[in-house]
Amino acid sequence: MAATDEHSSLPRPEFDRPVNMLIVVAPFYRDIADNLLAGARAEIEAAGGTHETVEVPGALELPTAIGMAGRMKEYDGYVALGCVIRGETTHYETVCNDSSRALTLLGLQGLCIGNGILTVETRHQAEVRADPTDQNKGGGAAAAALHLVALGRKWGAARKGVGFQTQPGSKRSGTDSKGTSTT
Repeated sequence: MAATDEHSSLPRPEFDRPVNMLIVVAPFYRDIADNLLAGARAEIEAAGGTHETVEVPGALELPTAIGMAGRMKEYDGYVALGCVIRGETTHYETVCNDSSRALTLLGLQGLCIGNGILTVETRHQAEVRADPTDQNKGGGAAAAALHLVALGRKWGAARKGVGFQTQPGSKRSGTDSKGTSTT
């Protein structure tokens, strides 16, 4: 997005009970990560939430850490923060594509994730996007996760399983291995 482009933001969601968020940050570029982190923390706190922060070595490890936390801990949402700056090799494409795809897959499994992984051409682009007083992409990632948490709470608890649900007390019908009706 160009600095002169106009954009809109949803109002900050409100919660009847506080949210507990996990921020996972890859501090490969420490100053950029620190700015992303400041923006994310400020947004979560402004929504009345609490947060814990963990660090991982790089952007590829962000989805793994979030996936582990999703299975082992109780968080309402997650914020992934990091920065990938294009270099001289194709490693940039691999890191950008794989980390983004993995976060999307975790989201499709029901985790509320804000993706704050900057994918930029230059360090200057990263600095502008990470700055909490400028584009504040860390705060934007936290806001995205908070909106997903609010949506999940609005819709209620997740159902186990996928597809059709049988009604309690109903007979299940179908066919056996020979194709005979079991009703």
